[in-house]
Amino acid sequence: MPKQGKKYRAALEKIEPDKKYTLEEGLAKVKEISGVTARKFDETVELTMWLGVDPRKADQLVRGTVVLPHGLGKSKRVLVIAQGEKVKEAEEAGADFIGGQDMVDKIKGGWLDFDAVVATPDMMRLVGALGKILGPRGLMPNPKTGTVTFDVATAVRETKAGKVEYRVDKTGVIHVGIGKVSFEQELLRENAQTLLNAVVRAKPSTAKGKYVKKVNLASTMSPGVPLDETAYIK
Repeated sequence: MPKQGKKYRAALEKIEPDKKYTLEEGLAKVKEISGVTARKFDETVELTMWLGVDPRKADQLVRGTVVLPHGLGKSKRVLVIAQGEKVKEAEEAGADFIGGQDMVDKIKGGWLDFDAVVATPDMMRLVGALGKILGPRGLMPNPKTGTVTFDVATAVRETKAGKVEYRVDKTGVIHVGIGKVSFEQELLRENAQTLLNAVVRAKPSTAKGKYVKKVNLASTMSPGVPLDETAYIK
């Protein structure tokens, strides 16, 4: 652990005190810092936004999905819970796992080797029993995120193409991965800008005062790089 602490401190020294970076500068700094820490894996670049909303109020729960133009660096393993003709549709769209009651029972038994779940509306009577398992992991299908739908093919393709969900937590923070450190900076910039635009558009009409209060970028094991949030205030 002391070795990791030394790397973290070295990375922190690369960030100018009290400076807020542009998106382009911030991404360049994250990539620079990753060279200092020299981790043995391809770290995820994460974007965090602190919003001026009260998540306790239903009309201020900022949530949605967006397809990142360059994905996340790996294809998600998608489970589809469906029946009838929708099974074949899921297969043709590239779903990794498909089933009905058998998959529900498997999950109840502790199986969680998937990254996303899509379910048809008629199967939610079965999937509902998985709320306590899937909910805390952010895997519960939901109509608002397009994962409860009869358009199984579109849901599977979008998820594998890089669709991510953003959702404000109980402290008013959104935290989403936008790609890998190994990505070219321009690809990370386009992914980040797509997410930022989506969150800004999702501003609740009832939100008062400053909406985007703080934004930063960081790789998995590194300190955050603060961005100039004034560019995203609308």
